[in-house]
Amino acid sequence: MMDTTDLTGKLLIAMPDMGDPRFEMSVIYMCAHSREGAMGLIVNKPTPEIRFSNLLEQLNIDDGELATDVRVHYGGPVETGRGFVLHTADYASGAGTMEVGSGIAMTATLDILEDIAMGAGPKRSMLGLGYAGWGPGQLEGEIAQNGWLVADATDDILFGRAAEHKWTAALKVLGIDPLMLSSSGGSA
Repeated sequence: MMDTTDLTGKLLIAMPDMGDPRFEMSVIYMCAHSREGAMGLIVNKPTPEIRFSNLLEQLNIDDGELATDVRVHYGGPVETGRGFVLHTADYASGAGTMEVGSGIAMTATLDILEDIAMGAGPKRSMLGLGYAGWGPGQLEGEIAQNGWLVADATDDILFGRAAEHKWTAALKVLGIDPLMLSSSGGSA
């Protein structure tokens, strides 16, 4: 098994033949990674059928003439009824906010939704419903089997609106042309 360093704050980029349709062409921002397992949010799969304003209504949160409409994403297949807000670190909600990368934080408490609705939230954010999770050693095994590439995160990939281009943009961070990408490794 591959000994992977801490991937917290990095991007996972799904290889073309991932094998799991839930992660096809996914870009995942890693929020936590340790020997106990890993957790991340898919940042390139918006859910067009779910609008932020509708979520606020369901949660009985006044939208305060919502100045910004946060894009709601499919964050991953685990706990899909739970929301996680990935955001810039200019916002903190006491114990409810966890810094996960350089200038990036995650909050999973209702107060961030209230603050965003009132215009007092973070500068940039995205909401993920559910998350991607791995048990001890599972992610390392998937990386060793050529399931994922690892890249540095950029604000545009995390918070940009053009979700359909994020997978390609993440590959370009590594200098990889998606047309040249093969799902199988080999040696010369």
